[in-house]
Amino acid sequence: MGFNFLRFKFFKMKNQFIKNVVKVALVAPLFSLSFMMTSCEEEVMELNAPDRVTELGAFESAARIQLAMNGVYDAAQSGFYLGGAVRGYPFGAANVEQGDTRGEDMLNMEAFYQITYENLYNASTANNQYMWETLYALINKANVTIEGVQGAATAGVITKQVADEYVAECLFLRALAHHELITHFARPYNHTADASHLGVPVRITAVNTPARVDEAKTQGRNSVKQVYDQILMDLNTAETTLPATRATFQITKVTKGAAIALKTRVLLHKRDYTGVITEATKIVSGDVPPFTSPIGGYRLTAEPTGPFGAGNKNNTESIFSMLNSATDNSSTNGALPQMYGSAPNRALVAISPVIWNQSFWPVADKRRTLLTDVSTNNFRYTTKYNGDKVTWGDNTPIIRYAEVLLNMSEAIARTAGATPKAIALLNAVRGRSTTEVFTAGTPQELIQAIVNERRIEFLAEGLRWKDIHRLAVEGLYVYKGIPAKVTKGNTLPSDYVAASGTVRAGAFAVAALPYDDFRFVWPLPASETSANPVLAKQQNPNY
Repeated sequence: MGFNFLRFKFFKMKNQFIKNVVKVALVAPLFSLSFMMTSCEEEVMELNAPDRVTELGAFESAARIQLAMNGVYDAAQSGFYLGGAVRGYPFGAANVEQGDTRGEDMLNMEAFYQITYENLYNASTANNQYMWETLYALINKANVTIEGVQGAATAGVITKQVADEYVAECLFLRALAHHELITHFARPYNHTADASHLGVPVRITAVNTPARVDEAKTQGRNSVKQVYDQILMDLNTAETTLPATRATFQITKVTKGAAIALKTRVLLHKRDYTGVITEATKIVSGDVPPFTSPIGGYRLTAEPTGPFGAGNKNNTESIFSMLNSATDNSSTNGALPQMYGSAPNRALVAISPVIWNQSFWPVADKRRTLLTDVSTNNFRYTTKYNGDKVTWGDNTPIIRYAEVLLNMSEAIARTAGATPKAIALLNAVRGRSTTEVFTAGTPQELIQAIVNERRIEFLAEGLRWKDIHRLAVEGLYVYKGIPAKVTKGNTLPSDYVAASGTVRAGAFAVAALPYDDFRFVWPLPASETSANPVLAKQQNPNY
């Protein structure tokens, strides 16, 4: 028998995670979500939510199953926030904004991300709470859809081939969510020699019956190794079924290349450098540029602006991005053009002098002029999301081909040294923006150059925290912990001195946190631990 929202809402459940995943995961896949193409081939989501369609009813026809799958993407793009508002949690924009403000290279300008930026979070603060809750809502929505489409295939509603492709899309999104969780709420893979330390709960079964609700309310945290094992299992399975290309939605629906690309990221975090090379080799051809992918035809755009602005919806470099449109985005309180864009947008996150002044970023680098501007307050801002500054429809970048090339470059450097191919991969990314490229050096110097390049290339794309997280234990290529940060109140426009190699000491007002500080990881939200006694006992220390 199917369960609908009106029946489930009467269960008295204190656990906010359980309340939300039952409401969102069970009903949201039934939302009438349809994709339409505009004259400029921009994808638009249309949302219309009936509240009396049963879960079983969602999978009784091919058309409804397509809507259910669209609903999983929607859960990734626009989850809930305080009072039910849409703020782009978890991947509509929040992953970028949170990932940047946990690091030092973007500057928080107002109160929106102060808690994240200044490491002031606790078990009840909203930014970390809603990342947890919406990521698990996405995971559960994917699990509900996996079970539904598999049942539909058994019943002959859709073919097994179609069902397998839907399952593969759900597995990719589930893996993406689990990895986002573990980089915020757990210590990195190499915190212990065997990664046996606490990760996050792995959820691979739909929470859609009272019995499963009770079971979920007593589930504890899996080890970090177990979480990574599940992520890679999901991505390996997804890769075998996903199409290499799509006639439409090539960037905003999951493809085989997206599964492979995400594996290179996950394996880099796991420090399985041989695995990174194995996966990257599938989509990186040759030993010299242009390294065009044999799967999906991915290649770097000629200019660093290619994946952004007018190219945001259609380019060769964006492997997977989260769909946003003029009518479906993260709103005035969350959309990337609003948060990151200079006037007339809100300009809440600026570029920090910390990265602007780095000597490894050449003064004449194209990315300084083509991808940044100066606002009316004389601070620097990214222009990566200026494609739609009025209605905020820029897609959210999740993974680009440039990242795959740099992942592979680092993996080669760590296993074989500063080889010609490792250098060529780095310079393929760096060389399109500057003539000051890496020529020769030790493996350690090459790795540092790659990490430095990632700070420039992925500035304002939310990846800085992931690099801090995976590199902090080693403590060689980043500060061993959370770096010190400047604050708006202590920073002057005159503090921006391109490639000077220094930042005025008085600008730093957020102290660095060493790796062993408890605040290096976020707390499990109180909304979860208050209802799950197992997780309450597994709370991250000192919260």
